[in-house]
Amino acid sequence: MFTGLIEDVGTVRSLQRGATECRLTITTGLPVEELVLGESVAVNGACLTVVAVGIADFTADVSPETLQRTNLRDLQPGRRVNLERALQLGGRLGGHIVSGHIDATANLQSRQRSGNAEILQWQMDSPSLRFVVEKGSVAIDGISLTVNQVSDSGFSVAIIPHTLARTTLVDCRPGVVANIETDLLGKYVARLLEGRDDHSEKKSLSLEFLARNGFM
Repeated sequence: MFTGLIEDVGTVRSLQRGATECRLTITTGLPVEELVLGESVAVNGACLTVVAVGIADFTADVSPETLQRTNLRDLQPGRRVNLERALQLGGRLGGHIVSGHIDATANLQSRQRSGNAEILQWQMDSPSLRFVVEKGSVAIDGISLTVNQVSDSGFSVAIIPHTLARTTLVDCRPGVVANIETDLLGKYVARLLEGRDDHSEKKSLSLEFLARNGFM
Protein backbone atom coordinates (compact mmCIF):
# COMPACT_ATOMS: atom_id res chain seq x y z
CA MET A 1 0.00 0.00 0.00
CA PHE A 2 1.05 3.60 -0.67
CA THR A 3 -0.06 7.12 0.21
CA GLY A 4 0.32 8.98 -3.06
CA LEU A 5 3.00 11.27 -1.61
CA ILE A 6 5.92 11.13 -4.04
CA GLU A 7 9.32 10.61 -2.40
CA ASP A 8 11.55 11.08 -5.42
CA VAL A 9 11.50 11.64 -9.16
CA GLY A 10 13.78 9.01 -10.66
CA THR A 11 15.14 8.56 -14.18
CA VAL A 12 14.81 5.48 -16.36
CA ARG A 13 18.35 4.20 -16.85
CA SER A 14 17.64 1.21 -19.05
CA LEU A 15 14.89 -1.07 -20.33
CA GLN A 16 15.19 -4.68 -21.37
CA ARG A 17 12.12 -5.51 -23.44
CA GLY A 18 10.91 -9.00 -24.22
CA ALA A 19 8.00 -10.05 -26.40
CA THR A 20 5.44 -9.14 -23.74
CA GLU A 21 7.39 -8.17 -20.64
CA CYS A 22 10.01 -5.63 -19.57
CA ARG A 23 12.79 -5.20 -17.00
CA LEU A 24 13.23 -1.62 -15.85
CA THR A 25 16.24 -0.02 -14.13
CA ILE A 26 15.71 3.37 -12.47
CA THR A 27 18.28 5.78 -11.07
CA THR A 28 17.04 7.41 -7.87
CA GLY A 29 17.99 9.59 -4.95
CA LEU A 30 16.14 7.25 -2.61
CA PRO A 31 18.36 5.37 -0.12
CA VAL A 32 18.67 2.25 -2.26
CA GLU A 33 20.78 0.59 0.44
CA GLU A 34 17.54 0.33 2.42
CA LEU A 35 15.68 -1.46 -0.37
CA VAL A 36 15.14 -5.18 0.11
CA LEU A 37 14.75 -7.62 -2.74
CA GLY A 38 11.07 -8.43 -3.14
CA GLU A 39 9.74 -5.19 -1.66
CA SER A 40 7.35 -2.91 -3.51
CA VAL A 41 8.01 0.48 -5.07
CA ALA A 42 5.37 2.50 -6.90
CA VAL A 43 6.67 3.70 -10.28
CA ASN A 44 4.30 6.27 -11.77
CA GLY A 45 1.75 4.78 -9.39
CA ALA A 46 2.21 1.18 -10.55
CA CYS A 47 3.32 -1.23 -7.82
CA LEU A 48 6.50 -3.02 -8.94
CA THR A 49 8.70 -5.55 -7.16
CA VAL A 50 12.40 -4.82 -6.64
CA VAL A 51 14.50 -7.63 -8.15
CA ALA A 52 17.97 -6.03 -8.01
CA VAL A 53 19.66 -3.09 -6.30
CA GLY A 54 22.67 -1.11 -7.54
CA ILE A 55 24.72 1.74 -6.10
CA ALA A 56 22.17 4.41 -6.98
CA ASP A 57 19.48 2.48 -8.82
CA PHE A 58 17.10 -0.44 -8.59
CA THR A 59 15.60 -2.87 -11.09
CA ALA A 60 12.04 -4.15 -11.33
CA ASP A 61 10.21 -6.52 -13.64
CA VAL A 62 7.09 -5.26 -15.42
CA SER A 63 4.47 -7.89 -16.24
CA PRO A 64 2.45 -8.03 -19.48
CA GLU A 65 -0.69 -6.98 -17.56
CA THR A 66 1.05 -3.90 -16.17
CA LEU A 67 2.46 -2.97 -19.56
CA GLN A 68 -0.98 -3.25 -21.11
CA ARG A 69 -2.76 -1.14 -18.48
CA THR A 70 -0.21 1.60 -17.76
CA ASN A 71 2.00 4.22 -19.37
CA LEU A 72 5.07 2.17 -18.41
CA ARG A 73 4.81 0.65 -21.89
CA ASP A 74 5.83 4.04 -23.32
CA LEU A 75 8.91 4.58 -21.14
CA GLN A 76 12.29 5.25 -22.72
CA PRO A 77 15.76 5.78 -21.17
CA GLY A 78 15.99 9.28 -19.73
CA ARG A 79 12.28 9.51 -18.91
CA ARG A 80 11.47 10.81 -15.40
CA VAL A 81 9.14 8.80 -13.18
CA ASN A 82 7.45 9.32 -9.81
CA LEU A 83 8.65 7.00 -7.03
CA GLU A 84 7.21 6.05 -3.66
CA ARG A 85 8.20 3.26 -1.30
CA ALA A 86 5.51 1.21 0.42
CA LEU A 87 3.68 2.69 3.40
CA GLN A 88 5.07 1.78 6.82
CA LEU A 89 2.63 0.93 9.60
CA GLY A 90 2.56 3.75 12.11
CA GLY A 91 3.48 6.38 9.53
CA ARG A 92 1.34 9.40 8.70
CA LEU A 93 -1.18 8.91 5.91
CA GLY A 94 -0.73 12.33 4.36
CA GLY A 95 -2.36 11.47 1.02
CA HIS A 96 -4.94 8.68 0.68
CA ILE A 97 -4.90 4.89 0.50
CA VAL A 98 -3.30 3.91 -2.81
CA SER A 99 -2.89 0.26 -3.80
CA GLY A 100 -0.56 0.71 -6.76
CA HIS A 101 -3.02 -1.12 -9.04
CA ILE A 102 -3.78 1.08 -12.04
CA ASP A 103 -7.40 1.20 -13.24
CA ALA A 104 -6.96 3.10 -16.50
CA THR A 105 -5.00 5.81 -18.26
CA ALA A 106 -6.07 9.38 -19.06
CA ASN A 107 -4.92 11.99 -21.57
CA LEU A 108 -4.07 15.52 -20.51
CA GLN A 109 -6.34 17.89 -22.45
CA SER A 110 -5.23 21.24 -21.07
CA ARG A 111 -3.45 23.06 -18.25
CA GLN A 112 -4.32 26.59 -17.20
CA ARG A 113 -3.05 28.91 -14.50
CA SER A 114 -5.51 29.78 -11.72
CA GLY A 115 -4.04 31.88 -8.91
CA ASN A 116 -1.16 29.95 -7.36
CA ALA A 117 -2.28 26.66 -8.89
CA GLU A 118 -2.52 25.05 -12.30
CA ILE A 119 -5.74 23.36 -13.40
CA LEU A 120 -5.10 20.13 -15.31
CA GLN A 121 -8.02 18.77 -17.33
CA TRP A 122 -7.88 15.03 -18.06
CA GLN A 123 -9.84 13.03 -20.61
CA MET A 124 -10.64 9.53 -19.40
CA ASP A 125 -12.45 7.11 -21.69
CA SER A 126 -12.95 4.28 -19.22
CA PRO A 127 -15.75 2.72 -17.13
CA SER A 128 -13.56 3.56 -14.11
CA LEU A 129 -14.50 7.23 -14.53
CA ARG A 130 -17.61 6.49 -12.48
CA PHE A 131 -15.35 6.02 -9.44
CA VAL A 132 -13.98 9.58 -9.80
CA VAL A 133 -16.11 11.95 -7.72
CA GLU A 134 -15.93 15.68 -7.11
CA LYS A 135 -13.79 16.46 -4.02
CA GLY A 136 -12.82 12.80 -3.82
CA SER A 137 -9.32 11.39 -4.15
CA VAL A 138 -7.54 10.16 -7.27
CA ALA A 139 -3.95 9.09 -7.93
CA ILE A 140 -2.42 10.43 -11.15
CA ASP A 141 0.92 8.75 -11.94
CA GLY A 142 0.99 7.83 -8.26
CA ILE A 143 0.30 11.37 -6.97
CA SER A 144 -2.52 11.75 -4.44
CA LEU A 145 -4.77 14.57 -5.65
CA THR A 146 -8.22 16.00 -4.96
CA VAL A 147 -10.72 16.02 -7.82
CA ASN A 148 -11.99 19.48 -8.72
CA GLN A 149 -14.73 18.72 -11.20
CA VAL A 150 -16.04 15.69 -13.08
CA SER A 151 -17.70 15.54 -16.50
CA ASP A 152 -18.98 12.73 -18.72
CA SER A 153 -15.59 12.49 -20.40
CA GLY A 154 -13.05 13.30 -17.70
CA PHE A 155 -12.09 15.33 -14.66
CA SER A 156 -9.87 18.17 -13.50
CA VAL A 157 -7.43 18.66 -10.61
CA ALA A 158 -5.68 21.71 -9.17
CA ILE A 159 -1.91 21.42 -8.69
CA ILE A 160 -0.14 23.64 -6.16
CA PRO A 161 3.45 24.80 -6.81
CA HIS A 162 4.98 22.34 -4.30
CA THR A 163 3.39 19.31 -6.00
CA LEU A 164 4.22 20.64 -9.45
CA ALA A 165 7.89 21.12 -8.57
CA ARG A 166 8.38 17.74 -6.87
CA THR A 167 6.65 15.45 -9.38
CA THR A 168 6.62 14.70 -13.09
CA LEU A 169 3.52 16.88 -13.49
CA VAL A 170 5.90 19.77 -14.13
CA ASP A 171 6.81 18.04 -17.43
CA CYS A 172 3.24 17.24 -18.50
CA ARG A 173 1.88 18.86 -21.63
CA PRO A 174 -1.44 18.28 -23.46
CA GLY A 175 -1.46 14.84 -25.03
CA VAL A 176 0.60 13.13 -22.33
CA VAL A 177 -0.81 9.84 -20.96
CA ALA A 178 -0.98 9.30 -17.18
CA ASN A 179 -1.81 6.33 -14.99
CA ILE A 180 -5.03 6.65 -13.01
CA GLU A 181 -5.97 4.82 -9.82
CA THR A 182 -9.42 5.67 -8.54
CA ASP A 183 -10.45 5.62 -4.89
CA LEU A 184 -10.04 2.12 -3.42
CA LEU A 185 -12.89 2.45 -0.91
CA GLY A 186 -15.26 3.69 -3.60
CA LYS A 187 -14.55 0.61 -5.72
CA TYR A 188 -15.32 -1.77 -2.86
CA VAL A 189 -18.57 0.04 -2.02
CA ALA A 190 -19.63 -0.06 -5.68
CA ARG A 191 -18.81 -3.77 -5.88
CA LEU A 192 -20.85 -4.46 -2.75
CA LEU A 193 -23.86 -2.60 -4.11
CA GLU A 194 -23.63 -4.60 -7.33
CA GLY A 195 -23.81 -7.90 -5.42
CA ARG A 196 -26.43 -10.49 -6.29
CA ASP A 197 -28.54 -12.71 -4.05
CA ASP A 198 -29.13 -16.42 -4.47
CA HIS A 199 -31.72 -15.78 -7.20
CA SER A 200 -29.31 -13.56 -9.18
CA GLU A 201 -31.53 -10.52 -8.67
CA LYS A 202 -29.86 -7.19 -8.03
CA LYS A 203 -29.96 -6.15 -4.40
CA SER A 204 -31.49 -2.82 -3.56
CA LEU A 205 -30.00 -0.40 -1.05
CA SER A 206 -32.07 -0.61 2.13
CA LEU A 207 -31.59 -0.61 5.91
CA GLU A 208 -31.89 -4.41 5.86
CA PHE A 209 -29.25 -4.69 3.12
CA LEU A 210 -26.83 -2.38 5.00
CA ALA A 211 -27.34 -4.33 8.24
CA ARG A 212 -26.66 -7.67 6.51
CA ASN A 213 -23.38 -6.34 5.15
CA GLY A 214 -22.04 -4.91 8.39
CA PHE A 215 -22.84 -1.21 8.00
CA MET A 216 -25.22 -1.05 10.98
